[in-house]
Amino acid sequence: MRKMQKKILNDITQRKSKSSKALAVLIDPDDVVEESALIQCLNRCIENAVDYIFVGGSLVNSNDIHEVVGFIKSYTQIPCVLFPGNAIQIAPEADAILFLSLISGRNPELLIGQHVVAAPVLKRSNLEIIPTGYMLVNSGKATSASYMSNSQPLPNDKPGLAASTALAGEMLGMKLMYLDAGSGADEPIDQKIIRAVRNNVSVPVIVGGGLNSRQKIKRAFEAGADLVVIGNGVQKNLDLMTEACEVVQMFNEALNVN
Repeated sequence: MRKMQKKILNDITQRKSKSSKALAVLIDPDDVVEESALIQCLNRCIENAVDYIFVGGSLVNSNDIHEVVGFIKSYTQIPCVLFPGNAIQIAPEADAILFLSLISGRNPELLIGQHVVAAPVLKRSNLEIIPTGYMLVNSGKATSASYMSNSQPLPNDKPGLAASTALAGEMLGMKLMYLDAGSGADEPIDQKIIRAVRNNVSVPVIVGGGLNSRQKIKRAFEAGADLVVIGNGVQKNLDLMTEACEVVQMFNEALNVN
């Protein structure tokens, strides 16, 4: 029988219980053109003591994800977590997988269909499986995530709707809530949306998409994000990673966490 691991979920949950903030860097294998660029990114992750590396994207073929995850695991001790866009984006070499259910949409394939396909593969793996309520939020333009999911994102000005969606996800057993504006979003998720979700669920809240500046990252944490994810912004400007880590450190030092 498969032994269930909860190391990474426990780590994220314990950080939340202490009001400690955390940072994840998202690496999309489709964007890894040269190994040297990946090495440069990973070196920055190590230097800045990034908490987690997420791997995934809207497209990603299975060969690319295996190669990228394998390289990350050989290069750094930072926990590597899969952020899958579909059922084939499974790399057993990783530490964990966010088992995403798109609770903001009504596409049955991404609510349960893809999960049925992936479940037997995941059962045979040693991956820590983390049930995660995934909520796409309107960022002002169509993103790869909204296009590939064939679903309408939640309005960025309806905090009550976002709160009820997240609450339903928690009642269904989701262990994390992931609010995402999508890769390359014009605008990050409104603070009112983040705050409404934070005030209505007890599980950790992850926020990503459109967080391409120190101020935007700070505002996400102020609104209640426990873990912030940066990806597209880092690809364009590696210094954003340093700035993000400085924001995390500022919040955590204020709590006497570090």
